[in-house]
Amino acid sequence: MTKSNSIGFFTATAIVIANMIGAGIFTSLGFQLVDTTNTWSIIILWSLGALMAICGALSYAELGAYWQRSGGEYHFLSKAFHPVLGYLSGWVSLTIGFSAPIALSGMALGKYVAPYIEVSSMVLAIATILIISFLHSLSIKRSSTLQNTTTLLKVLLILLFIYFGVTKTPVTSAYLWDQSWKGELILPAFAVSFVYVTFSYSGWNAAAYIVDEIREPHKSLPKALIVGTVAVSLLYLLLNFVFLKQNPLEAIRGQLEIGQITAISLFGEKGGELISFAIALMIISSISAMVWAGPRVTQVMAEDHRLWKWFSKKTKNKVPLRAIWLQTAITLIFLFTGTFEQVMIYSGFVLQLFAALAVVGVFVVRRKNTTKKGFRSPLFPLPQIIFLVLSLWVLGYLLFAQPLETGLGLLNLILGFLVYKFDSFYSKTLSK
Repeated sequence: MTKSNSIGFFTATAIVIANMIGAGIFTSLGFQLVDTTNTWSIIILWSLGALMAICGALSYAELGAYWQRSGGEYHFLSKAFHPVLGYLSGWVSLTIGFSAPIALSGMALGKYVAPYIEVSSMVLAIATILIISFLHSLSIKRSSTLQNTTTLLKVLLILLFIYFGVTKTPVTSAYLWDQSWKGELILPAFAVSFVYVTFSYSGWNAAAYIVDEIREPHKSLPKALIVGTVAVSLLYLLLNFVFLKQNPLEAIRGQLEIGQITAISLFGEKGGELISFAIALMIISSISAMVWAGPRVTQVMAEDHRLWKWFSKKTKNKVPLRAIWLQTAITLIFLFTGTFEQVMIYSGFVLQLFAALAVVGVFVVRRKNTTKKGFRSPLFPLPQIIFLVLSLWVLGYLLFAQPLETGLGLLNLILGFLVYKFDSFYSKTLSK
């Protein structure tokens, strides 16, 4: 791949940051505060999320540096275990892995901006997703420029937001520093709240989906995953301090537009309006990163399976055009059929399941990589064990507390398995 059709460490890191900083950080705290109100509990939640994301990034860095091909979990699981696991992971990425988070971001974008312009939130979400998909259909160079610019603006705006949030003295705040956190940690609601946190941290693995487009992936990929994840983790902890400091509990509990409410507290109604558009820009950056990364999974999967072959084609600029618009179509379906919370939990369960399976793949790599060359996760196997324990905790409580949404996620896996069997039959029939 020529230099103009590849990206370096900076853009790969920007993709990680942009994927992570999306709708979740500006929307999920309100849902957490419904049952988890102690500030220590909130800090523990987001610190656990940071620890889990960093452990995952270390694991994917080793996997991606060893198996240098785009596709993320699809490629990792196919190589580590069996093609059927990789296929199911690719099916999940195609049907909900990226399209559902893009739909969530579109919903949040509409909520933030629609009150200030004469356009419905749904129309705004659809238009934004279509325009971004079109821009990413042009070339990798255009995608890189769009991603670097929006991500840089996003980080600068967040730092500005944090500065004023930390330095301004509030009239009242949601801080609660008593001992009630000890009781909250053992409640099922705490585990469900952690689901919102893991959703907010999702995207730490983004660069692993575009390995083929990264220059020197054995070096750039691990650095991008780790640097991007650590940077976002620090920003998240600071943002939550600001949200809690600048608002009374009653104002943000159960609310979706946490960022907008906080902006109004900091800057007044007019300033809040401007910040809402700034937050919308941040969400656009996140949508852009997911529109870039997601179709690469579909395209790689289509190279390996005849049923999807039509989506394997790239343009002369190395853009998987057909895969981009397939993902866009599925995203629009989510926009029309799901609520914010349902889509988040439905997608979160199966994505966490396959991320955990991919992390198990690190143990396979350790057996295969007898030369001990390339990136190796430090403190192995501690990061992998931490990630898997936290994943099992999330998956177990979701099965218990949200049986409908998790059931739909498992049903999607059954459907994916049936498609896999049909794909195998279809390929054998054509080979005769």
